[in-house]
Amino acid sequence: MLICGACGRRLGIRYTGNGGVYPVYQCIWKHREALSPRACLSVTAAPLDQAIAARLVGAITPATIDLALAALTSLEERDREIGAQWQMRIERARYDTDLAERRYEAVDPANRLIAATLEQRWNDAMRRLQELEAELAAFERQTMRAVTAEQKRQILQLPGNLPKLWGASTTTPRDRKRILRLLVRDVTVTKGPKPKIIRLHVRWQGGATETLELQMPPNRAEAVRYPEAFVARIRELAVNHHDDEIIGLLRAEGHQSSTGQPLTLSMIKWLRYKHRISAPRPPDNTLNVNQVCAKYGVSLWVVHYWIGRGVIIAKQRKPNRPYQISIDPASDQVLREWIANSAHLHPLSQTHAA
Repeated sequence: MLICGACGRRLGIRYTGNGGVYPVYQCIWKHREALSPRACLSVTAAPLDQAIAARLVGAITPATIDLALAALTSLEERDREIGAQWQMRIERARYDTDLAERRYEAVDPANRLIAATLEQRWNDAMRRLQELEAELAAFERQTMRAVTAEQKRQILQLPGNLPKLWGASTTTPRDRKRILRLLVRDVTVTKGPKPKIIRLHVRWQGGATETLELQMPPNRAEAVRYPEAFVARIRELAVNHHDDEIIGLLRAEGHQSSTGQPLTLSMIKWLRYKHRISAPRPPDNTLNVNQVCAKYGVSLWVVHYWIGRGVIIAKQRKPNRPYQISIDPASDQVLREWIANSAHLHPLSQTHAA
């Protein structure tokens, strides 16, 4: 019942996955005829089937049933009028047959020429009557729409019974297909205009048409990909917070991983690495140990000696984290005098620092 919106041909079905458990609707006519390097349409079957089934069940409502019964009553009246016209034609043919028979019986048998002509007219009238009766019987058998009161009562119960029937475990796929074909003539499938959007142009048996827009589910890679808003939130927090602090803040906000698991330190590190999110920058006007070494031309041991003696003010956000060293003009003067007067430091260190 599915038609390709690109080439107008019927869609086929292919089973993919482990053991072929995932059905996919495909149109490979152009690919098979070497007109295209790929199939012109490929759609996962499950979301499409669910959308059509939901629309089918939702289409049977008390309002639509009332409209259908009203239309059926109108068709019954029209069929009765047509049947009455057929009856009038048959009555006319029967009258012509009886008249031809009386004329034939009234003729003188000795007048053979006239008798043969009247007999032929009688046979033609009888043949015409039989043809009309056969046509009326075929019309009544194929066209007449006669619905009994019991059938109308059952039709009125369809809005409540059809969803139960459709979802019942005893209803086979074959039965569902038969129900579907009673209401739907065909469905034309097209893609777009946006990615992951499928348009279903449904043509009902009564001639009405409608278009359903279906949002296809993302593939596995897209489903587990973190949204841009989540990455932006990590980027915002990373300005002033470390990874373990970011985890606590995100958990407090109710965030989880893309697979619904609790956030871990490795996840945050991976996201910062993947999206090139820098670690927190030290406050302005602060230096780390290497920068102090370069500024004064001393070794790391000397800087750590100064820190341990309280000569310079150094802070750590956490143990084993880089020092944030603040040096004001007074402390800078003290350090330069220390270097100039120290006998243990290389005399070129001050010149190098300058």
